Amino acid sequence: MDLFEFARKGILKNEAPLASRMRPVTLDDVVGQEHILGNDKLLYRSIKADRIGSLIFYGPPGTGKTTLAQVIANTTDAHFTELNATTSGKKDMEEAVEDAKERLGMNGTRTILFIDEIHRFNKAQQDFLLPYVENGTVTLIGATTENPYFEVNRALISRSTVFELRPLSKENIITILERAVNDEERGFGGNNVVLDKDAAEFLADVCNGDARAALNALEIGALTTDRSEDGFIRITVDIASSCIQKRVLGYDKDGDNHYDTVSAFIKSMRGSDPDAAVYYLARMLYAGEDIRFISRRIIICASEDVGNADPQALVVATAAAQAVERIGMPEAQIILSQAATYVACAPKSNAACTAISEAMRSVKEEPIDGIPPYLRDAHYSNAKDLGRGVGYKYPHNYEHNWVDQRYLPESLAGRMFYRLTDNGYEKSIKAYLKRIGKIR
Repeated sequence: MDLFEFARKGILKNEAPLASRMRPVTLDDVVGQEHILGNDKLLYRSIKADRIGSLIFYGPPGTGKTTLAQVIANTTDAHFTELNATTSGKKDMEEAVEDAKERLGMNGTRTILFIDEIHRFNKAQQDFLLPYVENGTVTLIGATTENPYFEVNRALISRSTVFELRPLSKENIITILERAVNDEERGFGGNNVVLDKDAAEFLADVCNGDARAALNALEIGALTTDRSEDGFIRITVDIASSCIQKRVLGYDKDGDNHYDTVSAFIKSMRGSDPDAAVYYLARMLYAGEDIRFISRRIIICASEDVGNADPQALVVATAAAQAVERIGMPEAQIILSQAATYVACAPKSNAACTAISEAMRSVKEEPIDGIPPYLRDAHYSNAKDLGRGVGYKYPHNYEHNWVDQRYLPESLAGRMFYRLTDNGYEKSIKAYLKRIGKIR
């Protein structure tokens, strides 16, 4: 590195955006990702012991992929070389590999080759790396926002450990923002910048787990807001909203508006109004509501309000919940919209909900009668000597696979808990039970 390069890096360090300046330097500075960086986790132990194998970091923007690579660079005894697949080509990789060979041969120094946006390398470029990863010339660390199992050479994947980074939690983002405000060396500490609590919570909500987006908004606010008469730069929720170009909704996740919006969403689905349901869904998503919370409400409505009038509603809602976990925002909004509109348009019945409520009330308030002996377990020796299973009629031995036999305790004989409606598929169930004689 010549003097000009040294000076350039010094200037960039001081003038770099806040998000870059606030990157953690050590492993203990990293916020979030406890599922892979907990003290007992493989990645944490590997970094601490400086025994890094080839790695692929996969996750959405702003979750710390490059940060983790730079933490490794700061803690390893290996030489750290960084390339970006958007600006580097095969010649750059060839030079990096030749330098790694020379280092290894001259003094035994290992080389960690970090490639950001590795999914942007084509197959031939990725294939070039394979033998050098295989023989240990370089230890590869790749970072990608795309699913590596689709976008990265399978042979490279098989020689690497894939770690998925998750969007940072609201609490993680608030911690990072507070650090930036108070850090005197890299942040705004000593500059009398104050970030209001509701502004921090707003940024943490709307950045969708992207620390970079939250820090960028904070920096814009701090650099463009005039000092008040007391000399402080105060970042309010209105300033935070203008800096991230997102309108503030009156939506406190612990307040009335949160519960009112969720209530309106559920009641719109229950009331078979898909337009209202998707509108309130949009309000929740815009305000940064947890998509897992929304998907759980759809599942509950599918069972409580649709039930067996359309059993497929629960299947759709459950599949949507699994899908949003895998996909994340912004595409998850499409999945949630599909599920919410399906549940809203489905025929409705709360018969299953009413049935379990009445059965639970019976168990709680009425005397518990014995289970009929013929229904009891008869799979152990001498069970029949106790009358267990004796007199049980196996339904499949009878016409329509049904036979008249009492299954409820004697004191509840004839009690109906599940009262079928004539809505949707429940009408078919009701007709079937009438046909076989179960109900009249």
